[in-house]
Amino acid sequence: MSSTFGTALKLMIFGQSHAPAIGMCMDGFPSGFAPDFEALQQFLSRRAPGQGAFTTPRREADQPEFLSGFSGGKTCGAPIAAIIQNTNVHSQDYVNLTETPRPAHADWVSREKYGESADLSGGGHFSGRLTAPLCIAGGLCLQYLQAQNIHIGAHILRIGQAEDDRFDAVHPDFSLENGYTVKPEAWSAMLEEIAAARSDGDSVGGVIECAVTGLPVGLGEPMFGGMENRLSQILFGIPAVKGVEFGSGFACAGMRGSVHNDPFCLDDSGAFRTKTNNAGGILGGITNAMPLIFRIAIKPTPSISRPQETVRFDGTATTLKIQGRHDPCIVPRALPCVEAAAAIAILDAFLEVKKWN
Repeated sequence: MSSTFGTALKLMIFGQSHAPAIGMCMDGFPSGFAPDFEALQQFLSRRAPGQGAFTTPRREADQPEFLSGFSGGKTCGAPIAAIIQNTNVHSQDYVNLTETPRPAHADWVSREKYGESADLSGGGHFSGRLTAPLCIAGGLCLQYLQAQNIHIGAHILRIGQAEDDRFDAVHPDFSLENGYTVKPEAWSAMLEEIAAARSDGDSVGGVIECAVTGLPVGLGEPMFGGMENRLSQILFGIPAVKGVEFGSGFACAGMRGSVHNDPFCLDDSGAFRTKTNNAGGILGGITNAMPLIFRIAIKPTPSISRPQETVRFDGTATTLKIQGRHDPCIVPRALPCVEAAAAIAILDAFLEVKKWN
């Protein structure tokens, strides 16, 4: 399985949803850095299940156990390895899936690719549970980048038909009053969307917007090594992500060049900047020191309690009613995952440039 990412910073994610543990190994992280482990735990708790009516009732502490990479509270240059114990699994809820694939899940394709030995319990290695170790790695990267005055923040732009305001693309403000939306009232409307879907035995998707400030000019490469490429690769590693756009995104298709082009100017220090930011902070795959802005679309949770049509592996048509514990909307818990993924990709590019300078 392709569960690795990065060049200067190499990350591997391992485990399955109902395995004894899940974890990550990250090689290339700078030595001599002392993380705030309490802040890291708070970051992981934002993603953890069992937080309220809009999340799965599965409860996991999501407390990482570091096996290597530290000495005296600081990174020592060795690969950083960490695991999280899976303590609240209900594998019996997935017994019927050994012969009946769930619509919109990877059950069928994983069975076809890996055979009858494929682990389908809780989604196996395809599960959103694997974003927990992603957040361990990303949480460490976020802290390191913050020490370099590079900051990353995300908010929920949309859930169902409820929408928030976009970040200011030139001067994004990460100070979210409720931790989820720019406009506080937007969060209330989003919770109503989630509650309505849940009461219907259904689910709902949404859009997350993320911004990165403090980036230098020069991260990324043209063609296949651009920052859009790197970010898209790791963002699509988050289950349920169905689309990524940068800057003006798909809206640029309806704009003229005279409107879409970002005029150059000089800031107070005499450095090149742009008056607008339709490019989303990237030109030719390379960061231009403007805020890096992107949005991701997240599909509705495919595990719903409504009966769904499917076909057993023996070819028999049937109706499936999914058991188990599932989020009616995974968008709120995906916020830290997006920030984590962005941090990993950006630190990888940052260290790559640092290596050659």
